[in-house]
Amino acid sequence: MKVDGRHFRSIWLEPDGWSVSAIDQRRLPHEFVVARMTSAPEAGEAIRSMLVRGAPLIGATAAYGVALAMRADASDAALDLACEMLTVTRPTAINLKWALGQMARILRPLPASERVEAAYKRANEIAEEDVAINREIGRHGLALIEAIATTRAPGEPVNILTHCNAGWLATVDWGTATAPIYLAHDRGLKVHVWVDETRPRNQGASLTAWELGHHGVPHTVIADNTGGHLMQHRMVDLAIVGTDRVTANGDVCNKIGTYLKALAAHDNSVPFYVALPSPTIDFSIDDGIRQIPIEQRAAEEVATMTGRTADGRIETVRVVPAGSPVANYAFDVTPARLVTGLITERGVLRPERAALASAFPDRA
Repeated sequence: MKVDGRHFRSIWLEPDGWSVSAIDQRRLPHEFVVARMTSAPEAGEAIRSMLVRGAPLIGATAAYGVALAMRADASDAALDLACEMLTVTRPTAINLKWALGQMARILRPLPASERVEAAYKRANEIAEEDVAINREIGRHGLALIEAIATTRAPGEPVNILTHCNAGWLATVDWGTATAPIYLAHDRGLKVHVWVDETRPRNQGASLTAWELGHHGVPHTVIADNTGGHLMQHRMVDLAIVGTDRVTANGDVCNKIGTYLKALAAHDNSVPFYVALPSPTIDFSIDDGIRQIPIEQRAAEEVATMTGRTADGRIETVRVVPAGSPVANYAFDVTPARLVTGLITERGVLRPERAALASAFPDRA
């Protein structure tokens, strides 16, 4: 996608052919900084610290992390160590486990002398596959927006609500939830996006709003608790969110607060769609509430906020009383019964095992 007219991806292989660079999402929206990774531990720390985040991008970063590990030491022990280290960086997003499984499956049978080239080849393929998948998600989701647009008066936009950041910053390019929006905008359809701020890390306000703005998509940032009010007053035509893991029966795990948006959408008859690439489907589990591990992150993410002061300084301030305990659950699970449809690279599917297994028999 574009940043002020210039094309960027969220992660890329440098011209030297081995080091990997990514946009440092911790510094957005106030600073645009590129971070260079030269080792597997650096890739692991990028995932752990949320320099990169979003399930598809985490998977791609982990794949490049294995390639960096093989460049340093292509032994079996080094491969095992890299995969183990990267696996524990984030527990919820299934793409991480999927990507590492892909890398291990390709590399383990090979002699050490062939592993470096093969590792970079597969990591690059995973990145390119993500771009292609997201483009197809965009194509299928575009039809939903186009259908609503035909019912609008001339000049009236289709209003879309999203939560957290499922944009191109969360993937390699295009995004999942935003891919249909970008396609619609680029084709001249009038769209407007309600952007949840998404506490506690403010990925909506700091990332989604940033990328939509730099691409020229009309949008408005709202407090997380505003979505239900907008739906009651018919100011939302559809909601599209991303996901970090979808179970075999269509339960959706996404950024904390998604479940509440789904409940509000259900109560107000607003279509609620989830955009996802197939590597995000976990066919090994059926009950998202009971089986998906919910990451609990540091209290500081809730207790503090970072922003730019009036005189231009970037400062972090505490907003919670000293001594007050803080709980920071990073994700919640939206039951399949609240999901209108799953927007995948193979079409818009019903959130149920039969539909997912039929569309993705190679993964079921």
